Amino acid sequence: MRGKKAPRRVIAPDPKYGSVTLAKFTNYLMSDGKKATAQAIVYEAFALVAERSSRDPLEIFSNAMKNVSPAMEVRSKRVGGANYQVPFPVRGDRKQSLAFRWLLGATRARKGKPMALRLADELLAASQGDGAAVKKRQDVQRMAESNRAFAHFAW
Repeated sequence: MRGKKAPRRVIAPDPKYGSVTLAKFTNYLMSDGKKATAQAIVYEAFALVAERSSRDPLEIFSNAMKNVSPAMEVRSKRVGGANYQVPFPVRGDRKQSLAFRWLLGATRARKGKPMALRLADELLAASQGDGAAVKKRQDVQRMAESNRAFAHFAW
């Protein structure tokens, strides 16, 4: 490994809600460097969430993140000419990035509505424990559970 390890960037908290997690989520949503557009989508989705439910939108967002982030995942490992799907626990930062990716993937898969409305729908569904993002997490967890026999190959 050459050179120095790149320092971790400090992400400024979200200007409206003061949450670093929400700022990271906005950065994941952003495309082509259009942060203002991404923030507008997130804030509009949060307004819709607040309108539809009586709870705080930030609380619903954190609940959705908790329901979507996986505890276990599988990784391929080659042992003696065969590939095994070996279950591994997921670290905190990867857990968060997978949750962001799955939430936004499920949101983008819903077609026919504006992005803010789709995001609000997916956040509400994920906070209640259903929706495409939660289904993705359950599939990954089920895959890890079914391959528990290969856990001794973990490196």
